[in-house]
Amino acid sequence: MKFDNHGVLKMAPVAYGADRAKATNPIKIQDLSFRDGHQSLFATRGRTEDMIPLAEQMDEIGFHAIETWGGATFDTMHRYLAEDPWERLRILKKHMPKTPFFMLLRGQNVVGYRNYADDVVQNFVQRACDNGIDIFRCFDALNDYRNFETAAKVVKQNNMHFQGTICYTLTEPRMGGEIYNIDYYINKAKELIDFGVDSICIKDMAGLIAPYDIYNLIVELKKITDIPLNLHTHFTSGMGDLSIFKAIEAGIDIVDTCMSPYAYRTSHAAIEPLVMSLLGTNRDTGFDIKKLSKISAQMEEIIPKYKHLANNPKYAIIDTDVILHQTPGGMLSNLVNQLKAMDSLDKLDDVFKMLPKVRKDLGQIPLVTPTSQIVGVQTVNNVLFDSYEGEYSRITQEVKDLCYGLYGKTTKPINPELRKKALKDYPRGEQHIECRPGSILEPEMAAVKEKSDGLAKDIDDELILALYPVTGKRFLKWKYGIEEIPKEAIPKTIEDVKKESDLIAKALAGELTAGKKANGQMHEMEVIVDGEKFNVAIPNNKAMARPARKKKEGKAVNKNEKAVLSPIPGMIVEYKKKNGDTVKAGEIIVVLEAMKMMNNFEANKDGVLSGIKYDSGDSVAKNDVLFVID
Repeated sequence: MKFDNHGVLKMAPVAYGADRAKATNPIKIQDLSFRDGHQSLFATRGRTEDMIPLAEQMDEIGFHAIETWGGATFDTMHRYLAEDPWERLRILKKHMPKTPFFMLLRGQNVVGYRNYADDVVQNFVQRACDNGIDIFRCFDALNDYRNFETAAKVVKQNNMHFQGTICYTLTEPRMGGEIYNIDYYINKAKELIDFGVDSICIKDMAGLIAPYDIYNLIVELKKITDIPLNLHTHFTSGMGDLSIFKAIEAGIDIVDTCMSPYAYRTSHAAIEPLVMSLLGTNRDTGFDIKKLSKISAQMEEIIPKYKHLANNPKYAIIDTDVILHQTPGGMLSNLVNQLKAMDSLDKLDDVFKMLPKVRKDLGQIPLVTPTSQIVGVQTVNNVLFDSYEGEYSRITQEVKDLCYGLYGKTTKPINPELRKKALKDYPRGEQHIECRPGSILEPEMAAVKEKSDGLAKDIDDELILALYPVTGKRFLKWKYGIEEIPKEAIPKTIEDVKKESDLIAKALAGELTAGKKANGQMHEMEVIVDGEKFNVAIPNNKAMARPARKKKEGKAVNKNEKAVLSPIPGMIVEYKKKNGDTVKAGEIIVVLEAMKMMNNFEANKDGVLSGIKYDSGDSVAKNDVLFVID
């Protein structure tokens, strides 16, 4: 039989054994299961204890590298899991000494949501090198590569691999149009080549890249560089594995996949079908499918712990609408959660309609962390609080910073009217900057150490506080036993999951026995599972869907015209003033974090401040009293 060539892919007779001859041009595979896989599917809640039993087997597969860190892991681990992010690196390195580790680094944003000072970036990257990261995949949300400079110097000083990233985004359903066309991406690649990167990643965070678009792009890039090219694309639209195959045929060097239990939906293509499909080609992975199958089976035993976190509103595993609204999966779930918390989920269509306008006003920027959150949260604010289109009545701190230039250069100019409004009384000045943002940011690490209240025991602790001052301080109190770890941060066990499943099954079968206690909202039931008796309270027919949030004790305040209420649920970052202070209209009283974005709430008139009953780190619900001015 005579075989055709498919681009650079050449066919040959198929050999199935693990000892088959090595391919002449094998595709290199990077696994994302330990980071982007669970970030995409289970809100980054994967725990270190569930990675350890798999780590040694993963180390034997032959992956080019394994993603173990970065992205949202640093935030989620200390905020929700009561785990030290640095400790995960050290532990996994002991169990996977052979396979290189790579992380997703947000350039000058590090692993946070704003641009940090150079000394924070330098210390963070150095400690990441010290703790086990070998490859740094560095991206900037605006594709402004000046924001790579500080991180890249430290990576190179440590003789580690620096991968420069092009964030892939569109304004049309396919690559093209006036802005994000093939020339844009080729020019960005040329910038990275001139920068001196060790490899180039095309990062398609929303699963937008179409098979023939990536084929053409890789072919053209191969004409101008021998630097290894890496495709990172999500499966969201359903085109993920199709695009990977066309990229392989075009000659791409590295692709990203997940183990099948952590693949698909808003995650990535699975490795196992790729291994089988490339058998009998010059791009064969060389992987042992039996070893992969064994690992996947073990992962399936762990995943029930996380199923309650899955966001699967549709039966379909793909979302073709993403091609139209171009919203990355993480951004979409943030929008939905924010609107739910504000009892405004019915406004989601209005948000989708408004989002392109806000994105255009903000310079037609790519939608990737943190710009996806910046655009998304501002759009929600506009839909819920504006009286007319373009009012921007509630501008987030991050939008103000973007308009000033603290995130870098936007793809297109920012709407001048919006910029003027955002920068009115801006602390750094009302004229925006055009230089590298890090060059004007004052050093931060010395002040962090001073304000750590003795909580930080080493530089790693100090970096947690530098990146996340409020939640970082709370975590260190948990870490050192100063405060008890809350129940919701304690890991579930498989036994816990089994008991919950048994309770549900018994409830559906009508095997629950009514107890004696009841009230207007809850009905207490006695349940026997495996011989063990449980008392559970379930809502009666007239009960609320969820129990009322426990309020912090404090002096009752009448919600009248004197009180400023929180229009959104969130977490108190800090109060700039205290009860009894005399304030003037327009002064910032409190900073509230909502969906990782900062919202300043100002005095609505002159007067004396009262009614403050929250501390830094406390949660507030919609319509809670933030402060009162008499």
